[in-house]
Amino acid sequence: MIDSLNHLPLAAGDGASLAQKFTDLAPPLTARQAAIESARCLYCYDAPCTRICPTEIDVASFIRNIHDDNVNGAAVGILSQNIMGGACSRVCPVEILCESACVRNHDAEGQPVKIGLLQRYALDNATLKEHPFQRAPSTGRKIAVVGAGPAGLSAAHRLAMLGNDVVVFEAREKAGGLNEYGIAKYKLTDNFAQKEVDFLLSIGGIEVQHGRVLGVNLHLADLQAQYDAVFLGLGLTASKQLGLTGEDAPGLMAAIDYIAALRQASDLATLPVPRRAIVIGAGNTAIDMAVQIQRLGAEEVTLVYRRGFDAMSATWHEQEIAKANNVRIKVWSAPLQVLQEANGVVRGMRFERTQMVEGKLVGTGEVFDIEADAIFKAIGQSLAPGALSDPLAQQLARKGDKIVVDDFFRTVVPGVYAGGDCVAPGQDLTVQAVQHGKLAAMAIHQDLQSKVEAA
Repeated sequence: MIDSLNHLPLAAGDGASLAQKFTDLAPPLTARQAAIESARCLYCYDAPCTRICPTEIDVASFIRNIHDDNVNGAAVGILSQNIMGGACSRVCPVEILCESACVRNHDAEGQPVKIGLLQRYALDNATLKEHPFQRAPSTGRKIAVVGAGPAGLSAAHRLAMLGNDVVVFEAREKAGGLNEYGIAKYKLTDNFAQKEVDFLLSIGGIEVQHGRVLGVNLHLADLQAQYDAVFLGLGLTASKQLGLTGEDAPGLMAAIDYIAALRQASDLATLPVPRRAIVIGAGNTAIDMAVQIQRLGAEEVTLVYRRGFDAMSATWHEQEIAKANNVRIKVWSAPLQVLQEANGVVRGMRFERTQMVEGKLVGTGEVFDIEADAIFKAIGQSLAPGALSDPLAQQLARKGDKIVVDDFFRTVVPGVYAGGDCVAPGQDLTVQAVQHGKLAAMAIHQDLQSKVEAA
């Protein structure tokens, strides 16, 4: 955890000045800007932006509503498909999804319609007096949801809307999952993640129990016996290992742990900050980590990846954010050895230059060192080690470290469903997790209703 950095100095400056470095990455549109931008939309028939949206939001329709000054209508349209549309409008990689598919996204136009910012405008400016969706008559069914991240919360909301009662079991003290603990602070500001959770829960029929950990004080066999169905939205909360000696040295830690501490810190000046930092990885989490540690005052931040730029999972937009924040990105370099001081603390890392030979990544034998006071791993996450340790949970079919489900998110264990980052296949995107939860909830409801009709 972050205790690994306790030997480092605290962030320079006071909390207020540091907080100013974590304001909105993309400031919201004004009413005038939203009017102009919505007028650019061609309201395409069979719009490609809608077809590529993982949650199937009717993009052209909500933008038309904004253009017609019907902001509430736009918001309800978005929320009917994506109950966490506010967070997704801020964190979704629109540059490879809806905005990439926009018919205006070509050289002559210069840029696509700003769909993400328009979605945010609609949800931030809606004046809904009550929750926009009413619960259906009670089904008398009770469903357990494990994990209060985007997938679990989305499933819980849709199940409640369909008339079921839901109990959500969450390990941490706050609901929200990745949105609360794992997103860069400058992407979700002003406690937005919790505001969205409160809104989602206001539909009623959902109870959240905190401090409940699957495999520790919560067991799948008990849930299966006590509830009509179980949905597993476990997420991927454990950082993968580099497999190097010295990986437990003070100064080396998982990026997700530091990001979580940063997001929960009431005063950023209390965080330890290295003068020189290395971030290992090539995804959006690696970028988030590198940019944030730079903004906290690190003098030199180097993001290192074993392959080339074109293989990075971080989008070009995220890479540009890193460059704009003076993060050095070094590719074709694989971690080889953790370098330590005599007292054991990290002093840097040795890397081997890599190359592709006949489609395989190989080392060249050329090595080099990068000096650093801290190293942050952002090489992917996996299921928590004990999450599926129960005898019943061990029966779940797995592909690598992910749970196998069918097209309706059913696992091989009767009455147990799963979705979000913990299932295969998956893209590890918030917006996809929301869709998984929604579709799984509809499948659960339909399966339970079919049993009633059969009886």
